[in-house]
Amino acid sequence: MTEPESDEKQVVVVTGAASGIGAGIARHAHARGMAVVLADIDAAALDRASADLGGALTCVTDVSDSRSVHALAELAFDSFGRVDLLFNNAGIMRAGFLWQLGESDWDAALGVNITGVVNGIRAFVPRMLDQGGAGRVVNTASVGGFAPGPMMSPYSASKFAVVAITECLQMELSMIDAPVSASVLAPGPVVTSVFDNPFGTVSHPAVDRMVTQMRELLDTDGLDADTFAELVFAGIDRGDFWLAPQGEHLDTMVRQHTATILERREPVIRQSFR
Repeated sequence: MTEPESDEKQVVVVTGAASGIGAGIARHAHARGMAVVLADIDAAALDRASADLGGALTCVTDVSDSRSVHALAELAFDSFGRVDLLFNNAGIMRAGFLWQLGESDWDAALGVNITGVVNGIRAFVPRMLDQGGAGRVVNTASVGGFAPGPMMSPYSASKFAVVAITECLQMELSMIDAPVSASVLAPGPVVTSVFDNPFGTVSHPAVDRMVTQMRELLDTDGLDADTFAELVFAGIDRGDFWLAPQGEHLDTMVRQHTATILERREPVIRQSFR
C-alpha cells in the first residue's frame, strides 16, 4: 500500500483486536511503526492488548451495532485525521448440527460475521474516500468461505458472504477509480482459541473425530498469529486482493469444491486439506 504523502504514521483500525488473528495484526502494525486503534467487545481483554502495545488507542465496539461502529470511526478520525488500513476482522463461531442450532446462534454469527463487516464498510469507506490518498479495507473471511464444512453452517454461510461482499466492494471502488482498495483475508489453520471447544456440549462420535482432525491439522500446519500477520502485511504490501497466507489450503479447497460442483457430485466431508 502506498504511504500517505506526509511524515505522519499510517493509521490502522483493527476490530476483534483483543485476541487471536486480530491481536497478531495489531502487534505487527505497531512493530511497523503504525498508529493502531484497537476495537473489541471484550473491554478487559482490550485493555490488556493496549498495554502490550504501550497504550494504543482503544474503543469497546460491538460490530453488529452500526452506532457502535460509527462511534469507532469517529474516534479514529477525530484522533488521527485519517485511516489508512481498516481490518474488519471481528468474528465468532457458532457450531453444531444445523437442525439443532437456535435462532440466537444464527443471529449472533450473522450479526458479527456479516453485518459487522458491512457496518465497518459503511462507517469507514466514505471517510476514507473523502480523506484522499490510498487506503485499504481488509475483510476477514476464511478458507471456509470457499468450501463449506459440516457442523459450522452459520460460520460457513457468513464467511461465504464476506468473500462476496469484498469482491463487490472492490468492483465498486474500481468503478469510480477510487484510491481505496479492498482485500479478502482467507486464513487457514491459525493457532487461536477458536478450536479449544468448537462444538460446545455437542457429543457424537462423528463430531469427536472431526474435532480430532481439526486439532491435528493445527498441530501440523497451524501458524501462530504473529507469523500469520507478517504474511498478511506482505500481501498488503504487494497490493493483493486475495490475502491467503496459507495458499496451499485455499487452493486445495477451491479445487475440490469446484470439482464437486462441475461434476455434479454430492458434497462430502473432506478428510484432508492436501
